[in-house]
Amino acid sequence: MLKILKIILLFIVGLIALLIALALVTHKNLPDNSNRTESSYLPVDSSTALAQQFLPSMQQKPGLSGIYLLDDSHEAFLARLALAASAQKTLDVQYYIWNDDTTGHLLMQSLYQAAERGVRVRLLLDDNNTGGMDNLLASVNAHPNIEIRLFNPFMQRKLRPLGYLSDFSRLNHRMHNKSFTADGLVTIAGGRNVGDEYFGFGSGVLFADLDMAAVGPAAKDVEQDFDRYWASNSSYPLERIIKHTQIEPFDTTPATDEDTQLFLNKLSASTFVKQLREGSLSLTWTEVQLISDDPAKGLQKSKESDSVLAYLAPLMRHTQHELLIISPYFVPTKQGSALFRNLAEKGKNVAVLTNSLAATDVVPVHAGYAKYRKPLLLSGISLYEIKPQATVVTKNHGGILKSSGASLHAKTLIIDNKTLFVGSFNMDPRSAALNTEMGFVFDNEQMASYLADNMKQNQMQYSYKVTKTAKGKLHWETIEDNKKVEFDDEPHSSVWARIGVWICSLLPIEWLL
Repeated sequence: MLKILKIILLFIVGLIALLIALALVTHKNLPDNSNRTESSYLPVDSSTALAQQFLPSMQQKPGLSGIYLLDDSHEAFLARLALAASAQKTLDVQYYIWNDDTTGHLLMQSLYQAAERGVRVRLLLDDNNTGGMDNLLASVNAHPNIEIRLFNPFMQRKLRPLGYLSDFSRLNHRMHNKSFTADGLVTIAGGRNVGDEYFGFGSGVLFADLDMAAVGPAAKDVEQDFDRYWASNSSYPLERIIKHTQIEPFDTTPATDEDTQLFLNKLSASTFVKQLREGSLSLTWTEVQLISDDPAKGLQKSKESDSVLAYLAPLMRHTQHELLIISPYFVPTKQGSALFRNLAEKGKNVAVLTNSLAATDVVPVHAGYAKYRKPLLLSGISLYEIKPQATVVTKNHGGILKSSGASLHAKTLIIDNKTLFVGSFNMDPRSAALNTEMGFVFDNEQMASYLADNMKQNQMQYSYKVTKTAKGKLHWETIEDNKKVEFDDEPHSSVWARIGVWICSLLPIEWLL
């Protein structure tokens, strides 16, 4: 037995030595980040089409922002295409994920076409998800009117995981923000990244998500915030990171395949685009506050008091009647659990909608959430987990079609049927302490009621209600084919997935989730 332990110990020591050697051999220093080109958002040009459409309303409602909820995945995609097509001066675009798939390529083409018209395009991408896109990004960046920067870049371009061996602390901090702003006047921000699964295209797993278009002061705030990130010490000009790449002409040929054309034809009926073109966009005017992390968080140099969570926590704590939380990744931690428990003990209604094990795309996060279920239920907090085959119904789109599965991705707080947060922040330690986040906070009873009703109506059809039995075990209930269905294990999940959750629950990784 002692001999076997020695062999295991030697193996572990050897593995650690190998990893250290790999880290030393493959480590590459970041390039000099000084002497970058400097740029900032431009004042609104009153001669542009967007300005002529929106400035009169803004002048009649000083201090207020016009907002439009984009809860339909198809419309959310076309809204971005429409803004890119409408821009005459600037496009400032910031994303955590930008996939090179059908919708991602169409949107990249829209940026390139805007640049061809003379629009200044600044594109800031988190580098965590750009693997395999170096040639494409270099080709786009070669346009004189386009500048791309990468946030917390990987110096090891081909074997990215090796970068974590020598630079884990930095690379573990990502920019999770998402915004798309045209002419400094109209912006889209929220939970959606750029990719087919976020815009309801294709037949894979689709994400139920939420964005918000905003006109006026809120858009200016996003522009100023974009400038903070653009000029931050974590943002590197693409050409300083991606070198020795053959620059090829960017493909601007319109897609002609049947699926893409069918998708675009369906989108032609978009209410947002019709009203944008006609100058009659139906906006709700209200005071809107942008909350955003300091980009220094990417280098662990921000203050906790300047964080998104530092703003949201008091909002939730002061709930008077009801707190509804929609978060795909929900790991409340001890502090968050105490906050929710305190509200419930005071008679406030606290309900959470998150992903079920069968619907989640990150099993370790589900393991982090699972250990809090029993204490939360014991405190009187309601838990709902979305089904993997859920049909997400919105005001303009009948539901998710052609999908082999659905996963929740929206990040929203609804407080007292009045106050709303719509943004990129997940209720988990990663959003709280590791990634940068952003979102809008505003008061609007009509919109809050609309989203709250969407969450509550037919809840038992699209989600599982989690309860506890008299013996203290977890129990799931739902409605399928108009009949009540019950489960004693994680519904519609495999044994292997449940084993994975159990293994992950034993690891000290909550701070990473």
